[in-house]
Amino acid sequence: MSYTQAEIEALVRQVVNRVMGDKDSSQIAAGKRPLLTADQINQLPASTTFAVPPNALVTPLARQAALERHIRLEEGSTQPAPTTGKPAIAVGADHGGYTLKESLKKMLATTHPDHEVVDCGTHSTDSVDYPDFAYAVAQLVGTGRAWRGIIIDGAGIGSCMAANKVPGVLAAMCYDQATAVNSREHNNANVLTLGAGLIGPNLAQQIVQTWLAADFGGDRHARRVDKIWAIEKRFNK
Repeated sequence: MSYTQAEIEALVRQVVNRVMGDKDSSQIAAGKRPLLTADQINQLPASTTFAVPPNALVTPLARQAALERHIRLEEGSTQPAPTTGKPAIAVGADHGGYTLKESLKKMLATTHPDHEVVDCGTHSTDSVDYPDFAYAVAQLVGTGRAWRGIIIDGAGIGSCMAANKVPGVLAAMCYDQATAVNSREHNNANVLTLGAGLIGPNLAQQIVQTWLAADFGGDRHARRVDKIWAIEKRFNK
């Protein structure tokens, strides 16, 4: 007998319910509390960090799978997560990049309807700290939950620095279409940072579209990018 994914999840929930308290059991059964299973962990890139959704229940088998695949489970995160099966584009900004972020979200909804746009904040022009939002975007990309990431602050420099501290991320600050192409073809960048105080909305849209469309060149560039990853691995043993 074969089971559908939904049936398997229901069986797992029933088992978990038997070892949980009444309150938690009712939340799990009703689907109000996310359930993280071993199958989901096995789909993540090895040797990465995964931000566990808020209030999620991590099954023992999921924890074992994470241990075996050297995946660190970061619990208590408030980051948004992709909700559809579409490839995700994570976007984030501080107060200086908020307005540009909102305009880019509208553009992406039109130009990339086959992708899900995940907004990591901020959600107003109130003063905030750019590293918080750079980290939120970079985490989704670094853990494989987002296909690409776009971060906007005043100059784009600080967010680029912050994003590049996250394992699995190659962030590039771009200020024209040439740097956008180069960062993808030569460097295989998976996070783009922009300076809202340096470029206007029209140029920003051109950069984003160019960057998302450009492919990695591979060949000699792949050898050089591999050396970048090797540097990261020296400090993540």
